[in-house]
Amino acid sequence: MAHLEWSDALSLDLPFMDDTHREFVDLLSVAQHATDQALPVAWQSLIDHTDVHFGQEDRWMQATRFAASNCHSMQHKVVLQVMREGAAQALAGDLDAVRAMASELALWFPYHAQNMDAALALHLRRAGFDADTGLVACPEALPADMIHGCGGATCSDAH
Repeated sequence: MAHLEWSDALSLDLPFMDDTHREFVDLLSVAQHATDQALPVAWQSLIDHTDVHFGQEDRWMQATRFAASNCHSMQHKVVLQVMREGAAQALAGDLDAVRAMASELALWFPYHAQNMDAALALHLRRAGFDADTGLVACPEALPADMIHGCGGATCSDAH
């Protein structure tokens, strides 16, 4: 089973994103180390965090011209749906499925953070985005049109 621990490799040098990501990693670890009895509650805590976490990133993307249809937001929706299906499986007693999902999340998250979230973090830094207020200090740094890819170099309209 794959496990994930916070490391500098996951840091995006954007404190408000890093704090949220660190919490995700911690809650995933709690779920992965939970007893069978505690797993459904630990998994639901991870889902609750992830719902807020992804919703927050999706709002930041919208505020800074990432389109709602971009692949980053779509990946959030898919992963959260799978996690919710895991919660239903846990309540039905299928804990092995949830443990497998947790292991897959431990493999997925670093890739997501180092690619999609890194592109978003760069975009937010360039725009001078303030997560507390939602204000953009450098509106001239925002793209003229909505970003329909994930914001990464290999996922743009030009590719």
